Amino acid sequence: MCTQTRAAALMANIPQADIDPSGVFKYVLIRVHSREEGDDSEVDIVRGYGWAEYHADIYDKVSEELEKGGHLDCECIGGGRIKHDSQAKKIHVYGYSMGFGRANHAVTTEKLKARYPDYEVTWDNEGY
Repeated sequence: MCTQTRAAALMANIPQADIDPSGVFKYVLIRVHSREEGDDSEVDIVRGYGWAEYHADIYDKVSEELEKGGHLDCECIGGGRIKHDSQAKKIHVYGYSMGFGRANHAVTTEKLKARYPDYEVTWDNEGY
C-alpha cells in the first residue's frame, strides 16, 4: 500500500518552472517543504516575472499562494535574472538578488531545460 502525504501530493502538481514568455526579468529559486509530521519531502521551483520590481515581490506572491492550505512551507534560496528570447529559443540565467543572494543557477538551468526542452539554456554568475 502506497501512502502519500497531502503535502507530497500538492508538491507533485507544482510546475517546477514558471517564467514570463519573453524579456529580461528577475527570478527566484524557491524551496517548497512539507509541513506535515514525518514528511521531509521538498522541491525547488523557479519563478520569474517582469512585473516584479524586487525579487521579494515574486517570492511573497508565490509563497502566499503555496502556503495557503497549511500543508506547505516556502523558503527563498536565492535569485537572479533571466533573459528569455522566445524567438531565438534561448534562455540565459545570471546575476543575483540583493535581498536573497545568488541562486544556484545550475539548478535553475536544469529546471528550465526540463520546461523548455527545445531551448538553449545557459547561465553564468556575471551581472546583478
